[in-house]
Amino acid sequence: MKAMIFAAGRGNRMRPLTDSCPKPLLKVRGRPLIVWHILNLVRAGITEIVINHAHLGHMIEEALGNGSQYGAKLHYSREQPGSALETAGGIAYARTLLGEDAFVAVAGDVFCPYFNFKEVWTVLEDNDVWGRPHDAAKRDVAWLYLVKNPDFHPQGDFALNAFTVSNEGEPKWTFSGIGVYRMSMFDSIKAGEKVSLGSILREYIARGQVGGEIYRGDWHNVNTIEELEALNARLML
Repeated sequence: MKAMIFAAGRGNRMRPLTDSCPKPLLKVRGRPLIVWHILNLVRAGITEIVINHAHLGHMIEEALGNGSQYGAKLHYSREQPGSALETAGGIAYARTLLGEDAFVAVAGDVFCPYFNFKEVWTVLEDNDVWGRPHDAAKRDVAWLYLVKNPDFHPQGDFALNAFTVSNEGEPKWTFSGIGVYRMSMFDSIKAGEKVSLGSILREYIARGQVGGEIYRGDWHNVNTIEELEALNARLML
């Protein structure tokens, strides 16, 4: 399995820090956000990693290189600064690097230091475990990890009913930014087209083709300078 780390965002809410440093390179507890993901992926045996970038992307490549220092093999999908393709568009643009097999993707600006990526290897195939359909026409095209709603997003994103993700229902949970996807989800997107992942997901969720589960470990979406400072302040306690 390959992985993709989304790192093309401008990080406007983190300005002025992101005026001179891409958001995924901001450090939490002495380590860039994106490096936490790379190390956790490699620990799970996922070493082929695609990183998309746009704003100050050259700094990401300079900092991470080919990934050998982490035991990884990094590939870069270079989008145009100022015109990043959003998440689904970024996946479609990087398709030649990702290949056609199922892959895991993670947002480069979330901090989840203990997430075990070994869990993602079989979630779309091991239907006997999850009680999911075997019919190819109804099989899951994605598996999402949901978390408790953070203060900045109290309304949540999706409901969950026996490992089936739903657009409707209560309680709602927040999408963590970590998911496993079949590449067929993105067949309708042309390379270079700007498309959000949320819009694609909701279509398949309405068809009952997205599974998921709750992740209850340490998870933070690092959206503001205050959140970044709060995470780093823990070191001084």
